[in-house]
Amino acid sequence: MNIKPLADRVLVLPAPAEEKVGGIIIPDTAKEKPLQGKVIAAGTGTKDEEMVLKAGDVVLYGKYSGTEVEFEGEKYLIMRQSDVLAIIG
Repeated sequence: MNIKPLADRVLVLPAPAEEKVGGIIIPDTAKEKPLQGKVIAAGTGTKDEEMVLKAGDVVLYGKYSGTEVEFEGEKYLIMRQSDVLAIIG
């Protein structure tokens, strides 16, 4: 991975959105944005806030959290650690 988040930011790969509901295929424009994803890379934190997230963590985040970026054909979110609501499992 060539993207290294700075300070208290993390790079998250969102979980894929649901493609089918009861046999009905949902178009891209109507799909609900996923609210969970996998941390791909994490910054080192700041002097006031230590980084508790690490690569591989599966996290929940707010609906409008982060900035969407595309790298090598894959869509990622870059967000602050404080935008992450919880670590799953």
